[in-house]
Amino acid sequence: MFIDYVKIHVIAGHGGSGCVSFHREKYVPKGGPDGGDGGHGGSIVIKGNRNLRTLRDFTYQKLYKAGRGQHGMGDNRHGKRGKDIVLEVPLGTTVKDAETGEILGDIVEDGQQVIAAKGGKGGRGNARFATSTHRSPREWEPGEPGEDRWIELELKLIADIGLVGLPNAGKSTLLSRISNARPKIADYPFTTLEPNLGIVYYRDTTSFVVADIPGLIEGAHEGKGLGIQFLRHIERTRAIAYLIECTDPHPVDTFKALYHELEAYSDLMVKKPAMIVLTKIDLMPEDFVVPKFNKKLPVIMISSVRGDNLTELKDQFYKLIKKAISQEDFE
Repeated sequence: MFIDYVKIHVIAGHGGSGCVSFHREKYVPKGGPDGGDGGHGGSIVIKGNRNLRTLRDFTYQKLYKAGRGQHGMGDNRHGKRGKDIVLEVPLGTTVKDAETGEILGDIVEDGQQVIAAKGGKGGRGNARFATSTHRSPREWEPGEPGEDRWIELELKLIADIGLVGLPNAGKSTLLSRISNARPKIADYPFTTLEPNLGIVYYRDTTSFVVADIPGLIEGAHEGKGLGIQFLRHIERTRAIAYLIECTDPHPVDTFKALYHELEAYSDLMVKKPAMIVLTKIDLMPEDFVVPKFNKKLPVIMISSVRGDNLTELKDQFYKLIKKAISQEDFE
């Protein structure tokens, strides 16, 4: 099962307390203070892992506690630091404070780390309080508590091209023909219930990632048909391909409906480079005329079943990605 949202409780370790101690040694009856500092508490760290694809593991455990710091000891021995807890997540995961909504971090690179809950600071031992006029201090500090919070982990797939269309528009079939992905395919709506990623190898020199987003329906931006869960994955795609069937009786209206759902969710979505892909031309009526869509968007007609124009489609995808990258550099 694809899990793209979880809420978990993270508790960092408390810092260890400082120690009150005085040096004791034969023939040294009045040794100075030698109480060590307490160790810092362990932290809860969120780390990106490029090999993960879901947040499923976090559905089995909701509470994560890091180790507490060891108390300071005599002979100026400091307590050990508490053990960190490292939680690995897929790239594209946003870490957010569940109570305040504050974004603690955005995991987009392999190995990137975000501290979700910081360990408490260890307290100072009495050796730290010694001065030339205060030679036998008995002051010490308790360790500070670690951060304790509920956090939300929200996964938004990272892809170069996002395939957007109504249910059964041919997105999964296309992805299976141009990439190494093997999504479930069948001739009925809502076959795809979770996003799929596929790597497309382009002209033996480079590659890019295409995401098959489950079909959108009217009202998706309001949550209808699990729309919000699906729309969030389109946010991170660099460019968008609107897939519309050649057999659609009202293709222009379909395009407008898809465009509206993206715009209603976030106006940034419709500012991405985009194109229109007319699918299933193997079923195209003889009197078919290419509809007049948005003049600014290129249109290409394909058949994933027969393989018509798939090479040309990859060329168009690559051009869209280059355009998106140039826009990112400009920004």
